[in-house]
Amino acid sequence: MIIRDIQVGEISLPLARPFKTALRTVEHVDDIVVRVVADTGEVGYGEAPPTAVITGDTKGSVACAIREFIRPNLIGMDVEDLDGIMKRLHGCILKNTSAKAAVDMAVYDLWAKRWGAPLYKLLGGARTSFRTDITISVNPIDEMVADALDAVSRGYDILKIKVGKDGTGDVERIAAIREAVGPNVQLRVDANQGWTPKQSVAIISAMEDRNLNIELVEQPVKAHDIAGMQFVTSRVYTPILADESVFSPADAIDIIQKGAADLINIKLMKTGGIHQALKICDVAELYGVECMIGCMLESKLSVSAAAHLCCGRSVITKADLDGPSLCSVDPFTGGPVFEEALVTMSEAPGVGLSAIPCEHWS
Repeated sequence: MIIRDIQVGEISLPLARPFKTALRTVEHVDDIVVRVVADTGEVGYGEAPPTAVITGDTKGSVACAIREFIRPNLIGMDVEDLDGIMKRLHGCILKNTSAKAAVDMAVYDLWAKRWGAPLYKLLGGARTSFRTDITISVNPIDEMVADALDAVSRGYDILKIKVGKDGTGDVERIAAIREAVGPNVQLRVDANQGWTPKQSVAIISAMEDRNLNIELVEQPVKAHDIAGMQFVTSRVYTPILADESVFSPADAIDIIQKGAADLINIKLMKTGGIHQALKICDVAELYGVECMIGCMLESKLSVSAAAHLCCGRSVITKADLDGPSLCSVDPFTGGPVFEEALVTMSEAPGVGLSAIPCEHWS
């Protein structure tokens, strides 16, 4: 199975409601999509969201990286030479992790189709389904409470609460949501780098003092502030999850060895795809650290690839793969089944998607 072409397109899907964090507000999923075409006629699909505030990638940079650097390096390679493909993919251009991720997942899609198996089984086959949380955007407290109650009514028992804009005022947001949803719903708090180290300790300690029972706090301080992460982790009881601080396996090793976080959040758009994400899984497993699998604002296409990784590796014990649930439409055919909080794998070869809502490829 030889790679004959790599083509780029775009998709645009409306969100059910605006997605708001400490970093940005978004109303549509406007992403680059990729298809890798083999000489057999088989096609593998991938996707890259332009998340400039986190990865530095824009739609223009993603398309350029794929067309001008990645495509000419991979054309003519055998899909069975997965290791060789990944060496070229990651060696042909620095950074540009979203572009690499889109092509990586498309190649893995083809690779699993070559062997006639669903991707998750080839990645380890740890499970066939999992439960994901859903994000509650940062808004006025009454609106966040309403959104939380709506999510619970739809069957979600894990909520990820976006904070990071109001310092100690964020405690009141979490307290109001906890009171509304009761004690049996897990709450995760994501500050998206919005607090200073001292603020983080004060806010998390206040949540602990009020017995708000927070499962974890994600990326409380700036991504580059590893000393600040370590400061927070060593001074609170609530587990700290490193997100924007971890792009690579080397980042994961550094965070773990310095005790700067208790958990690692893997996102394919940070790692550059499944190949590097698997290395982070191996690192975490060696150190006895659990991982979460997360996503940016992505459609079912790339979230499906992440779902396969989640079901492949047992070290991934938590999922934040709510991208498809945040979209108001699902124009895709095939792939894992997303039924609100429950995600179940299909037995179709590869990632399993068979129709992509893109009319123009180039």
